[in-house]
Amino acid sequence: MLNKQEVGNFILRVILGIVFLAHGAAKFQGGIENIVGWFDSIGLPGVFAYVVATLELVGGIALILGIGTRVISALLGLILIGAIFKVKLATGFLDGYAYDLVLLAISLHLLLNESKFYALGQLFFKGQEKSSSFTKSA
Repeated sequence: MLNKQEVGNFILRVILGIVFLAHGAAKFQGGIENIVGWFDSIGLPGVFAYVVATLELVGGIALILGIGTRVISALLGLILIGAIFKVKLATGFLDGYAYDLVLLAISLHLLLNESKFYALGQLFFKGQEKSSSFTKSA
């Protein structure tokens, strides 16, 4: 029988992955040097642009494939918190951080609930019980 919550987690995981894959690819396609300059202009080390773009690109792919969902979600959540407080908060809710807040909520949901449905990560850990403080007690 198909678990509705797992299907929901799968949909959130794939959509979040697509969004971040697109954002990471756009940073590289638009000229990562421009992003480095922008990071410098807002007071962040330019090297962070490479870290953020790579994490968005690779993390997006990993989420789509279902590899390291919790770790990737946590890292993307940190990026979103940084974006909200460093850039978007000053522009207000609707024109600023609403979209990032939704992505942060999805990231936190996946951090807490994971997503095992159609996840390649399950192939690597099949048959192994992973203990986690986030797992639900039966």
